[in-house]
Amino acid sequence: MASGFNLYPHQRIGVGWLQSLFHDSNARGGLLADDMGLGKTIQLLALLAHEREEAKQHAAAGESDPRLTQVLPTLLVVPMSVVGNWIKEVERFTPSIRVILHHGVDRAQGDEFVEKVSESDVIITTYALANRDQELIERVRWGRIVLDEAQFVKNPAAKQSQAVRSFTVERRIALTGTPVENR
Repeated sequence: MASGFNLYPHQRIGVGWLQSLFHDSNARGGLLADDMGLGKTIQLLALLAHEREEAKQHAAAGESDPRLTQVLPTLLVVPMSVVGNWIKEVERFTPSIRVILHHGVDRAQGDEFVEKVSESDVIITTYALANRDQELIERVRWGRIVLDEAQFVKNPAAKQSQAVRSFTVERRIALTGTPVENR
């Protein structure tokens, strides 16, 4: 478990489940579906912090295997309405995680985007831009893609749904409170 996190018991269970899920080399993804307000964001941030701590420990122990000492960046795809919340939560709970926002007319393009991603841990973008910048995003080797408010991709024919499914990633996580909320 990531140090420095005061998690509620249900959050510790969620983070533990995510950690065990991704220690299995066959695991490709998971769905974290808790009622709204129960801490899916903090659970994901605890997972990311734990992975980075673990990689640092392996590097300090002299490991040379990049699978143990390096963590590939995470692409976080969110509705525009929660972008600010994610940035604030990352800064508040995991200030050591390097985050960039890929949004707006002045967003990085081409090689500049690829370089910025290589220097970051988490890249936050929106569902609309995941579709619009699909070719650009596909240029990066991602460790994980996280879909917050995953109900945004429930229609498999929608362009944003097709775009996020097209990205080559090692692992996927969907976060949603809607199915639980709607019973």
